[in-house]
Amino acid sequence: MAGTAASVERVRDRATGLDKFVLREARGSSVEVYLYGGQVTFWKNNFGHQLLFVSNKATFKPPKAIRGGIQICFPQLGSHGVLEQHGFARNRFWSVDESPPPFPVATSNCHIDLILKSSQEDLKVWPHSYEFRLRVALSPRGDLILTSRIKNISSDGKPFQFTFAYHTYFSVSDISEVRVEGLETLDYLDKLQSRTRCTEQGDAVVFESEVDKVYLSAPQKIVIIDHEKKRTFVLRKEGLPDVVVWNPWDKKAKAMPDFGDDEYKNMLCVGAAAIEKPITLKSGEEWLRKQEISAVPSSYSSGQLDPEVIRRMHTI
Repeated sequence: MAGTAASVERVRDRATGLDKFVLREARGSSVEVYLYGGQVTFWKNNFGHQLLFVSNKATFKPPKAIRGGIQICFPQLGSHGVLEQHGFARNRFWSVDESPPPFPVATSNCHIDLILKSSQEDLKVWPHSYEFRLRVALSPRGDLILTSRIKNISSDGKPFQFTFAYHTYFSVSDISEVRVEGLETLDYLDKLQSRTRCTEQGDAVVFESEVDKVYLSAPQKIVIIDHEKKRTFVLRKEGLPDVVVWNPWDKKAKAMPDFGDDEYKNMLCVGAAAIEKPITLKSGEEWLRKQEISAVPSSYSSGQLDPEVIRRMHTI
């Protein structure tokens, strides 16, 4: 596709029978977004390399969530609430938003707008009326941008609370050779210790066992360095204070039917979130937040990113 115009195409996936949108940029990068879950599953760079992890055992059969890509967790993350794991947005069918309201900031012309509205089924378990608009955009240089707009449209005038996360599965070469920078010295909630509040002690986050943490009040930019692939993911978030970091490791991987026994070695979840302090939306109010991710070549030596990574971090 290099050298051609950007395009957005709706297709029916033959393998799953589900509808998806394929976004392609002129330089060759692409993204696939399913209406089921409003979920990005594939994000490929100009060379056709898949940058997100999707399990080989992932089921694309509702009501099971798709294991991998970027899951939209709303109106709760995890099992900390009365709803199903990670809320219901990731296993509902979204619709195309034919007339989205103007966005306050410019986004790429290569994008798709989706919308999820409260259904009668949802209202039984979460009695609040909402509109959730999601824009998935691909920049000319291949950056992936997700913008969420959630509005309280309750007729009773009452506010509602929710938590939220972009549960982003990155594809990595070897989890033991990956480090995450930008979270050092931060407090975090450790789910493996009943959400005990701890403080990160290392100069970077590295992985030697299962991890399930929520880092609090994290900076806008986080980097994920994959030594073996000489690739760095740069995650930039706007208005989302927290960052989720998760890897199931071997024991939990074997217990998940939609996850390969050894696949934990080749994935890492790092995603922008709002968890510690639930968001309260008054009737008529709208909440808008964004996550941008880019993948750039990197070299790693004594904790220093190469100049290209630094340049991209300052320009995205």
